[in-house]
Amino acid sequence: MTLTSDVVVVGGGLVGLATASRLLEAHPELSVTVLEAEAGLARHQSGRNSGVVHSGVYYRPGSHKARLCREGAAELIAFCEAHRLPWRRTGKVIVATRPRELPQLAELHRRGAANGLEGLERLDPRGLADVEPHVRGLEALFVPQAGVVDFAAVARALAGLVERRGGRIRTGFTVVEASEGPREVRLVARDGTWLTAGHLVNCAGLGAERLARRLGLEPGVRLLPFRGSYFRLRRDHLIRHLVYPVPDPRFPFLGVHFTRRIDEVVEVGPNAVLALGAPDTPPPHLPRLRAMLEGLRGPEVHALARRYWRTGLMELMRSSSRHTYAASARRLVPELRAGDLRRAGSGIRAQAVRSDGTLVDDFVIVEGPRSCHVVNAPSPAATAALAIGREVAARVSTR
Repeated sequence: MTLTSDVVVVGGGLVGLATASRLLEAHPELSVTVLEAEAGLARHQSGRNSGVVHSGVYYRPGSHKARLCREGAAELIAFCEAHRLPWRRTGKVIVATRPRELPQLAELHRRGAANGLEGLERLDPRGLADVEPHVRGLEALFVPQAGVVDFAAVARALAGLVERRGGRIRTGFTVVEASEGPREVRLVARDGTWLTAGHLVNCAGLGAERLARRLGLEPGVRLLPFRGSYFRLRRDHLIRHLVYPVPDPRFPFLGVHFTRRIDEVVEVGPNAVLALGAPDTPPPHLPRLRAMLEGLRGPEVHALARRYWRTGLMELMRSSSRHTYAASARRLVPELRAGDLRRAGSGIRAQAVRSDGTLVDDFVIVEGPRSCHVVNAPSPAATAALAIGREVAARVSTR
């Protein structure tokens, strides 16, 4: 079977659905098809995150993350209001528990102000106790703009909007071959179905780099899978809002934190472990030797291991042991015990790595003659999805 479309969007997560919706909004005459390899939409990063609406406090002023997070958060809230989707502004506290973290906390305050956040407040231990009575720290930064949302509901609403605007969504379409010519892009599915399109938008998450290379592009990075494991807090009265540690500036991950989700469940995590198994495989499962060796190939992995082997070992220990995980969380909530944690879900997030082992701390978008590839879209991509979709749609529609 052969299908045709003006634009094909590969990836049925939040960014792919937002891009398709934006394209159809700006150009209702286009035929747009969304392809998703899984049997349903938003099965990976879009549906397995903690549901936080990020404010933009972490990101370097002038970066894609800083701008698109702020724009996307405002658009996301407006979208939720228009479609009657649940969301709640909660605020968050970022807590310094060690003297060496205080300069980085001050830097986050500076970044937040530079990114246009208002109402940022530095809290001493007494002020922190007023906001979060069970949290302890030397100093904290209160960020009032942060909130929570049901991103799975947002994805469903976007999918409905795509279809109402005339778009098509096909699940179970796994791309095994791809080529880009001067006039069209051709894709072949595992079941032998062909699809030709005038333009391709690649929002395939962990598969985005691989698809870009199939079309002859060199994205300049390699995507590696990191598994994040979550626990649920049994004594949920210990946390009122969102509580985060001061992140390590060497990494684009935010550390083990506490989230009172939109359903009032308090979640702890995620951590970040280089993943060699499936998203639902509970640690410390050992995958087949072939899969493990495949995951360890390449100079990027070797350079990453040389740079951060101590951190990686700690993350692996924390993922494998509830007691170690609890010890990390106890830095913020001293009365927390291992018995307070109940293992919850996990998920795989894609993270771009350079050849020297450094982790890319911004969104990466590359373009081919008739294609646009969102190669790196880690957090806060869920928050920024509508803004990313608008920007990617503009790149496609202007050519």
